[in-house]
Amino acid sequence: MHQNEITEVLNRPYSRELLARDLTRLAYVAKDGTPRSVPIAFTWNGTEIVLCTSKNAPKLPALRANPVVALTIDTEVHPPKILLIRGRVELDVVDGIPEEYLQMNGSYGMTAEQRVAWEAEVRELYDGMVRIVVTPTWAKLIDFETTLPSAVEELAQRRAARQSA
Repeated sequence: MHQNEITEVLNRPYSRELLARDLTRLAYVAKDGTPRSVPIAFTWNGTEIVLCTSKNAPKLPALRANPVVALTIDTEVHPPKILLIRGRVELDVVDGIPEEYLQMNGSYGMTAEQRVAWEAEVRELYDGMVRIVVTPTWAKLIDFETTLPSAVEELAQRRAARQSA
């Protein structure tokens, strides 16, 4: 997929809504060769998806060995809106708490007091974190209005062909 095609998909209104959400599912291949899919908070900076994790997270050795990942960001309503992204990760070890981590947790339902307590706990717990920066290499939006899963699209085309025959 060419960069301009990826950009076009990610700039669609539904994609922008999904990229403003808090959670994605990160899929990767673990060190033992088995698949993993984990929910993780994220933020979109306009060109990359940034995830943050502890420096001792089990996913890090796997991502170092195989930096290819897939992300799913979706809704819980009908019809669902689904943004699928594939990409490569770069790992950036940082001291302290990355600003993206504090931003990506900003829309959880917390009172101002809870937010202050949460941030204090985070700053006390972590001596640093790893920024997992995903550069999209492929993207697909499924909105069930203008785009469908490829298998459903194929079935719809077959049905249309039968009906017009």
